[in-house]
Amino acid sequence: MTRHIADHARESGSSRARNFTRQERESGTHPAIAALRMRPRSRDESGNRRAAEFARIERGRQA
Repeated sequence: MTRHIADHARESGSSRARNFTRQERESGTHPAIAALRMRPRSRDESGNRRAAEFARIERGRQA
């Protein structure tokens, strides 16, 4: 038979603090991810080039 819940030893304060700080650390966004989100996006040359060529043809320029 297992012991009653009140008969179990209590956790020490250091493990509670360690688990709390671990949860806080894991819940936030990593600074590297935030830096990647703030970085300006590079333009996709293939998609823009294709649109530019279609616009050039539509305007009547062939070369």
